[in-house]
Amino acid sequence: MAITVVGSVAYDSIQTPAGRRDRCLGGAATYFSLAASFFTDVRVIAVVGEDFGAEQEAVFAARNIDTRGIEHASGKSFFWEGSYMENLNEAKTHNTELNVFAAFQPKIPQAYSDSEFLFLANIDPVLQRRVREAMPGVKLVAGDTMNYWIKDHRPALLEVLKGLDILLINDTETRMLAANNNIVQAARAVMALGPQSLVVKHGEYGATLFSSADHGNGASRTFRAPALPLEEVVDPTGAGDSFAGGFFGYLASQTVLDAAAYRRAMFYGSTMGSFAVERFGTERLQQLTRAEIDERFNQFRALTHLD
Repeated sequence: MAITVVGSVAYDSIQTPAGRRDRCLGGAATYFSLAASFFTDVRVIAVVGEDFGAEQEAVFAARNIDTRGIEHASGKSFFWEGSYMENLNEAKTHNTELNVFAAFQPKIPQAYSDSEFLFLANIDPVLQRRVREAMPGVKLVAGDTMNYWIKDHRPALLEVLKGLDILLINDTETRMLAANNNIVQAARAVMALGPQSLVVKHGEYGATLFSSADHGNGASRTFRAPALPLEEVVDPTGAGDSFAGGFFGYLASQTVLDAAAYRRAMFYGSTMGSFAVERFGTERLQQLTRAEIDERFNQFRALTHLD
């Protein structure tokens, strides 16, 4: 079951206490697709500039990710520069250059029309809605957003939320979207806007799944997945997008989407996020094997097993 993801493919320059990397491959769609590709087929819709070449294309090809939806435009690719010197849970942005991404108008290849899963990564909600409406036959739709869209583009974002089955955002964004500092009350308010399920990411403290859907068992569910304690976090840039890729990728690999599948998906999300932060950019995801993923998934299970 294939996932189509629409989002950014970009270059990042990143500084953390572990060092610095200049112009490494990044972007929400990149992290998501690499993480999800370990579980199911992935198709990408994005735009890149003339600085995106064979070396970068090979990163996607190595994971059999379909890049026919990546448009090549004249100019430079989206670029972001940031640091985590003071707080590894919060990036400080030093420079953002939208470049070709500023005029991005997602184009959906005909070959993507049979996708059963759709992920709307963190981009302009107007574009998210456009893609959602162009793919009405998908089985499950998940999405991401950020404080900028919540604060300054709320009406457009609210329209997107009506068409989502699952929303994945962090705890600060959840409180901002709901205008409520109590995370449980905020989650309930966010789900009232459209999504049946909400995944609240807590950075190094894990993630919580809130659901108003019965998932086949007739009951609402709240489930907390921890983050794995790591000796060293090199670069947290793609952790959230990698979590989303692991979470949604696992769901797309399942024939039955019940409560148990969602719980396992939370652990696979945490697993992929924990790998992403071990190297700069997408370096760790590029080197990863499915055997390593399954081994760490079992570590998460052991971490939370009472007996």
